[in-house]
Amino acid sequence: MSKLRAAARSGRGLQQGAGDVRKSPRRRRETVSSHKGVLPPVSAQQSAYHLFSHPEEIEAFRKNLLAWYDKCKRDLPWRKLAASESDTNRRAYAVWVSEIMLQQTQVATVIDYYNRWMQKWPTLQALARASLEDVNELWAGLGYYSRGKRLQEAAQKVVSELAGQMPGTAEELQTLLPGVGRYTAGAIASISYGQATGVVDGNVIRVLCRVRCIGADSSSPAVADRLWDLAHALVDPARPGDFNQAMMELGATVCTPRAPLCLECPVKQHCRARCRVEKELEFASKRLLGKAASSCSQAPDIEECAAATAGSCSLCPPATEPWDSRLGVANFPRRAAKKPPRAERTATCVLERRGHRGEPEYLIVQRPSSGLLAGLWEFPSLPWGPGLTEKQQREALLGHVQAWAGEAVARGCLRHVGEVGHVFSHIHQTYVVYSLLLGGDPEAAAGGRAEELERPAFRWVTQAEFQQSAVSTAMKKVWKACERGSCEGRGPGKGCKRKRGADPLRPSQLKVEAEGSLPPRQLSLDAFLKAPAGE
Repeated sequence: MSKLRAAARSGRGLQQGAGDVRKSPRRRRETVSSHKGVLPPVSAQQSAYHLFSHPEEIEAFRKNLLAWYDKCKRDLPWRKLAASESDTNRRAYAVWVSEIMLQQTQVATVIDYYNRWMQKWPTLQALARASLEDVNELWAGLGYYSRGKRLQEAAQKVVSELAGQMPGTAEELQTLLPGVGRYTAGAIASISYGQATGVVDGNVIRVLCRVRCIGADSSSPAVADRLWDLAHALVDPARPGDFNQAMMELGATVCTPRAPLCLECPVKQHCRARCRVEKELEFASKRLLGKAASSCSQAPDIEECAAATAGSCSLCPPATEPWDSRLGVANFPRRAAKKPPRAERTATCVLERRGHRGEPEYLIVQRPSSGLLAGLWEFPSLPWGPGLTEKQQREALLGHVQAWAGEAVARGCLRHVGEVGHVFSHIHQTYVVYSLLLGGDPEAAAGGRAEELERPAFRWVTQAEFQQSAVSTAMKKVWKACERGSCEGRGPGKGCKRKRGADPLRPSQLKVEAEGSLPPRQLSLDAFLKAPAGE
């Protein structure tokens, strides 16, 4: 039986999983153009094997995809608005907000933020009048905080410089609006205005690379250009917005990164990657059943890129990274390895005092207006200096918080709570968390050197006010760590609830939030033939 399983490993492919993150392709400033079903000439280094060469196939692809989308699309609030809003200006704004929020963020996470945003600022004019503080407060927890700031800046430009009218084409959207790149411009123009232009995001990249077996690095400029050409050629001129949403929906719900639902795919007959998987499974099954002659080829007869055999195709996988039968269609797409996030450590102090009414208050300070987490609020924090011991870092942190606490700071009261990890896109940040309870008069604890020091904006807030403030997810993790730590000593909040025996401050437990379990793997012939446990 083990030999049968080994022979079956040449086939891999066709079952389940789901992913929703919309990843923007590398931002580029070329003008968006519309190719109505026509691809540019194929270069000597790009084989027609990777293209859609026949108009009949393109028409069939469009028909099958749109029929599936009409039947299976998810009920999402921005789609409802785009379908029901008759005013093109408001429709474009509604689509724009959704596209910005969906960048690098799960659909399930975005829905609540989108509904609250559109309820608070239903028009461009309403957003333009809002304060950046209000924008940051609503955006808090959504991540990539500069997106909200850029969205508001662009809305203000539309109101002040464009008479409140959204640009009417993808080219104008990309040229005139700050923070709107090639993908976002194409999405707004196709969904809101019906412009026949394709879009390429992370989901579309995955679909196109699998359908046409494009295995070169999809983030490289040459491959990205070819993917945009394919998207423009495929888009349905009669329903461009629906077609583009269908491509993204397919990538998010069926053609997922590691566990695609190939049997449910509406365009599987056009997918070269799936065709290869099926050929391998067919070949393996014949060998298992003894139907393959002993003199037959040791590999299935699979259509491949002719230029690849000569090593001249710029869209095929490099020779050093051949097809892996264990991955099946998940061989595509391929990207250059990312640099690991750099590790940083920051000392953070949760400073507490008693307010006038006896309710605990906590100090938060505002970050600089540019850079990481620009304009958000946080507990007083200080980067962990290189080579400093813990004792030296504690002293530095005490000196830092004295700017607000003045002489009320007592070294003996600084209590170590634990460590909290948080991963930003390029930084693995560890917060070394301390808490400090100030005694005495609230006014005295406010800090007596306010006029003498240059310091960022700050304010004392209650627990409820903290939760409503524009604070990052990382700071909310710090708060929770202190809240849990209050079970063993002083800390913010009242009381605590935790399971017996659990140590909430252990780094191993804190890391669990950032690490999800892997989705189930694709089913394969190997899995089908695997003997039950205990056989």
